[in-house]
Amino acid sequence: MADSAVTGATANARRYRGRFAPSPTGPLHLGSLVTALASWLDARAHRGDWLVRIEDIDMPRCVPGADRHILDTLARLGMHPDEPPVWQSQRQSRYAQALQRLEGAGMVYPCGCTRKEIADSLRHARERHQTLAYPGTCRNGLHGKLPRAWRVRVPDGPAALLCFDDRWQGRQCQDLETELGDFVLRRADGLWAYQLAVVVDDGLQGITDIVRGADLLDSTPRQIHLQRLLGLPAPAYLHVPVVVNAQGEKLSKQSGAAAIDALDPLAALRLAGSHLGLHSSSPSVPGWLTEATGQWARRWLRG
Repeated sequence: MADSAVTGATANARRYRGRFAPSPTGPLHLGSLVTALASWLDARAHRGDWLVRIEDIDMPRCVPGADRHILDTLARLGMHPDEPPVWQSQRQSRYAQALQRLEGAGMVYPCGCTRKEIADSLRHARERHQTLAYPGTCRNGLHGKLPRAWRVRVPDGPAALLCFDDRWQGRQCQDLETELGDFVLRRADGLWAYQLAVVVDDGLQGITDIVRGADLLDSTPRQIHLQRLLGLPAPAYLHVPVVVNAQGEKLSKQSGAAAIDALDPLAALRLAGSHLGLHSSSPSVPGWLTEATGQWARRWLRG
């Protein structure tokens, strides 16, 4: 991306740069700690940089003070970012510049469809055994509707098949046209969509490697599509298995996940590490992290 929306990304040498990007909707729980730990270990194993980005663009869901609580918990667990944390809410002009760039290239368009209209069209498609992707209703004009959201065009035909190799999950493919359709970059409520914000920020920060939960595996093709449109290098990906509760549901704040006990950091690290196949008998946090880094390197260090 040549303009000021993302600067320095392509010039950044491919020294390893990873990140942990929590949403401040509550305190860290076991599921988010597993992601934080995996990203930290991967950065340390590769002798690279580990950054923290607070993804607070979905402001109605953010809990006041949760960002600081997350940062304090990470510090108690011995995981300190190599650069000062950044907040997405302070970078919105960058997202606007990226959207303008895509608009200038004819790759985005306003959409006037409501959620109900989209749901109805998908229901009818399901009844006719057709694609369940966004049907492109507003691709060629609003047809008298008022603009609500902004969507990015995805390729048609064979070019819509996007594949990538995940370091943990293996080869992944998604047909952007038939499985997804044109997706939202700016929502009807004016908030920026996660897909655009994360791509712009990863480019701004020169991120080379993304380690996160497998619940975001499905988002990756969308982000690679945006990276290509914006002229950004594609990071390497590693998606760790998500932690589930007794009912088999992803452990999350919405499912009542308990906050990490930051007063017993070693116990928290051991629990998160066991989910990643890491085991250490070290009696100290620094010792546990050192041993876990060695174990991670033996398994995941890439050439």
